[in-house]
Amino acid sequence: QVQLVQAGGGSVQAGGSLRLSCAASGYTYGSDYMGWFRQTPGKEREGVAHIYTGGGSPYYADSVKGRFTISQDNAKGTVYLQMNSLKPEDTAIYFCAAELANSAYDPREAESYLYWGQGTQVTVSS
Repeated sequence: QVQLVQAGGGSVQAGGSLRLSCAASGYTYGSDYMGWFRQTPGKEREGVAHIYTGGGSPYYADSVKGRFTISQDNAKGTVYLQMNSLKPEDTAIYFCAAELANSAYDPREAESYLYWGQGTQVTVSS
C-alpha cells in the first residue's frame, strides 16, 4: 500500500522560506511522477511543481517559477519542495501526490494522481 507522509510547512513572513518533504513508502520510486499541489478554500487544487522520479527536468507553475524548487532523494524515496521568497498568495494547504493513474494523463493535473499526502498548511503573512 502506497503511503505519502508529508513534513514541514508552518507560518512565515513574506520573503521567508519553508521546505516541505514527502516520503513515499510502498511505492516504486524512480518510475513515475511525484508532484506538489496546493489548495485554498473554495478553489480547486492547483499544480505547483512535479518531477519524474526517474530523472528529467522538473515542471513549475508560472506562479512559483524562480522561487520554488522541487528535488528528490532517490535513496530515501523522498521529494522536497523548497519555497523561497514566499508571498501571502502562497498561503494554502500543500499536498504531495504520486503515481499517475494512467501514463497518458497530464502530471500537471490533480485528477491524474492516485496517491496523496495528508496535506500541510503553509501560511505567509505580509
